Amino acid sequence: MRASPWWAHVLLVYAAAKAFAAAVFVWTAQVQEANLWTSARPDYLSFVALMYDGSWYRQVAEDGYPAELPRGADGLVQQNAWAFFPLFPMLVRGLMTVTGGTWVVLAPTLALLLGAGAALVVHQAVVHGAPRAVAARPGLPLATVALVCAFPTAAVLQVAYTESLALLLVASALLLLVRRRYAWTALVVLALGFTRAVALPMAAVVVVHLAVRWWRTRRGEDDLRPAGTLGLVALAGFSGVSGFAWPAICGWATGVPDGYLQTQEAWRGVREVVPFSGWTYVPQFWFGAWGTWLTVAGFVLVAVVLLVPAAWRLGPELHAWGAAYVVYILAVIEPGSSLARFLLLAFPLGAVTAGAVTRPARARRAWFVGVLVLMLGLQALWIRQMWEFNPGGDWPP
Repeated sequence: MRASPWWAHVLLVYAAAKAFAAAVFVWTAQVQEANLWTSARPDYLSFVALMYDGSWYRQVAEDGYPAELPRGADGLVQQNAWAFFPLFPMLVRGLMTVTGGTWVVLAPTLALLLGAGAALVVHQAVVHGAPRAVAARPGLPLATVALVCAFPTAAVLQVAYTESLALLLVASALLLLVRRRYAWTALVVLALGFTRAVALPMAAVVVVHLAVRWWRTRRGEDDLRPAGTLGLVALAGFSGVSGFAWPAICGWATGVPDGYLQTQEAWRGVREVVPFSGWTYVPQFWFGAWGTWLTVAGFVLVAVVLLVPAAWRLGPELHAWGAAYVVYILAVIEPGSSLARFLLLAFPLGAVTAGAVTRPARARRAWFVGVLVLMLGLQALWIRQMWEFNPGGDWPP
């Protein structure tokens, strides 16, 4: 395999990881009871296409969005399809129209293929966006792909969720930004704004990119001209607009200006979206008196990961995305069982983990293999414990 091109290595790693996850899905499906979405012991495709949010995306693909927000007897907005962004289900709908295929077949198939594309782009994003890290840790791009594919929640790259498409778009935006293809970056960020609610932190990455180019120009290492500065300022603003586009469309289509926000509140334990507020009560719900201490410990761990030497060896864009995205999701979500899934998009942290030990070679290999085995074990545990639905009541993955 050493003589094979880099993309063959990436696809082989991706295929091996997806085969492992598929085997665990099949094993888990054998103990799945009848539930809201499937019969008992469903087949593999039904299991990964219909469970949990997969059925919401199917509803979007087949029926679109409601013209009015559903409300309960108390007048509050209930859970509805407007919480789910349209690009992935609309792509599946297009395939269904062209091929005559069904959601159950096409949605997980498209997710799997998009995940393969994401793995390829993640590899190149590390090659071009972290040259110092690659020089310090040979094989870092492929090692990053392996750890991303083995991440405990990476099983969603083959289910009817948006993570595959979102990871592809995030990695593409970072790669294009590093390579200074700004018009293409804007197009990708626009698509990201209709895929997941994660376009806003990309604006921070563009600002960091602009600041680094300005500083290097002052030192005579770059040639950032006024037109380029204005273009990057416009790209940062465009990223912000992309982040608000879907909520604005929801408000316009339903006649409720904050309809998207009210829809999101329907999934929260406390129906109020205040930045970081969830961390003041959710940890106590899960861990009681230990909640505050565990929250502080978690924040410290995140800070350490973002500040270790391996993180600073990343290029500014990858480092900025890792920091901005993690801070963003900590601010806007109510911490719960889906948090681990959201962290998958912080793929530069995989490069940090793989590059934490650089020498000697034996220690580097031992570290990588140990982390890889641990993550695959946690992935099997995540599928078995989180994807299996308990009809009596359960938490979403």
